Amino acid sequence: MVAHAVSVMVVQADGAAYAVRGQPELAERAVKTISSTGREALTELRRLLGVLRSEETAGERTPQPGTQSLSELAGRVRAVGLPVQLDIVGNVDDLPTGVGLGIYRIVQEALTNSLKHAGPGSSATVRVERIGDRVELSIVDNGHRATGTLVGVSGGNGLIGMRERALVFGGTLEAGPRPAGGWQVHASLPIGSS
Repeated sequence: MVAHAVSVMVVQADGAAYAVRGQPELAERAVKTISSTGREALTELRRLLGVLRSEETAGERTPQPGTQSLSELAGRVRAVGLPVQLDIVGNVDDLPTGVGLGIYRIVQEALTNSLKHAGPGSSATVRVERIGDRVELSIVDNGHRATGTLVGVSGGNGLIGMRERALVFGGTLEAGPRPAGGWQVHASLPIGSS
C-alpha cells in the first residue's frame, strides 16, 4: 500500500514539474493528489508501526482491501490521470479473504506500473472474472513504453511481487508486452481456501 502511494506521488510530482509553467491548474491538481496520497501513506505507516510495536493482537485494525475495493482503486487511478475500465464478471464478493487481497494487490501493482511506464494518453482495462473454481485477472494498457523501460529492468519489484502473490495461492502470472503495443498482465488464481 505504501509503495503504491509513493509511486503515485512520484508520478504526480513528475507531472506537476512538467506542467507547472504551461498548465498551472494541472500542476495544482497533481500537488493536491500528492498531498492526499501522502496523508493516506502516513496513516498506513502509522497503523503498521502500531501493529509492529504492539504485543497485543486485540485492537482496532483496518480491514484489508479485496475485490470489493477494486472500484475505489480504479477511481483513484483515474483521478491521477490513467483512464481505467473495470469489468467484473461473476460473483467475486464471497472469495476467501487472502485470495481477495491477492487479487487487489496484483491489480494495484499492475495499474501502478501502467501509471509509471505507459506514457501520456494511455488507458488501461482491468477484467476480473470468476470461472468455476478460479479467478482470471487481465490488466492491459495501451502504453507506449519501450522494451528497456520494463518494470523488471527498472529496478522495481512489481513483477516479482505479483508473481509471488499468484504463487502463494497456487496460481500463475504472466506479464509482458502486447503485440499491438502496450503491456499485459494475466493471472489465474484458484479459489481454494485461505
